[in-house]
Amino acid sequence: MFDMLIESKPKKERTIGQTAISVVFHVIVIFAAVKATQGAAETVKKIVASETMAFLAPPPPPEPEPPPPDAVAQKSAPPQGFQTIVPPREIPTSIPPINLSEKFNAKDFSGKGIEGGISTGVLGGTGPVITGESFTVDQVDDPVQYIGGPLPTYPPALRTAGIEGRVTVRYIVGADGKVEESTIQVLNSTNKAFEAPAIEAIRKSNFKPAKIKGSPVRQLVEQVVRFTIG
Repeated sequence: MFDMLIESKPKKERTIGQTAISVVFHVIVIFAAVKATQGAAETVKKIVASETMAFLAPPPPPEPEPPPPDAVAQKSAPPQGFQTIVPPREIPTSIPPINLSEKFNAKDFSGKGIEGGISTGVLGGTGPVITGESFTVDQVDDPVQYIGGPLPTYPPALRTAGIEGRVTVRYIVGADGKVEESTIQVLNSTNKAFEAPAIEAIRKSNFKPAKIKGSPVRQLVEQVVRFTIG
C-alpha cells in the first residue's frame, strides 16, 4: 500500500497582494450590506409609525353638505319676526274661558323682524303664525260648530259674468269661539277676486269652540267657501 497520497492538482499559494485585495473586497461588501440594512430598517420604521398614527388619529369625517338655497324659504313655515297686540273690539262682560295650553313668549313681541311673524320662524317663510297648542278635528271630542255669520259678498263683476268659484281657507278657532285672524290662510282659489270676501266672511263668523274632556280648546279648521249664482 501507498504510504503517501499523490495530489492530483497542487495548490498555488496566494501572494500577499491577492490576500490584500480579497480582504479589501470583503470589507467593501460587508460595509455595503450594513448600509443597505440600515436604510431598510429606517423605511420599515417609518411605515410602521405612519400606520400607527393613522390608527390612533383617523381622518375627520367629511362635513355635511349645506342645504340648497331654496330650503331657507319655506312657504309652509311662519316668518321670522314679531307679533302685535290687538285690543279687543268688544269689551267682554264675563270672564272668558282660560286656555291652559296656550303659552306666552315675550320674544314674539320684541319688535324685531317682520310684523306678523314669530321669533322662532323661518327666514323667508310665509305660512300662518300659530301660537299655543291647537288640535285637528280628529283629536278633539267635540269639533268646532258654526253658529252664524255674514254671507260672503259676491264680486259684482264675476256675478255679472256668471262666474262661480270657491276658496279653500285654513284657520284656527280659539277657545272663545272666535277666529284667530292671524292664522287665516288661503290654500287655493279658482279666482283671486273671491279670496278677500271669503276671508272677510270667515273673520266675522261665530263658532262653538271645540272641546276635549269638556274643556274648550283651539282647533285647526279647513273650510271651502263656495260662490254660486242663484
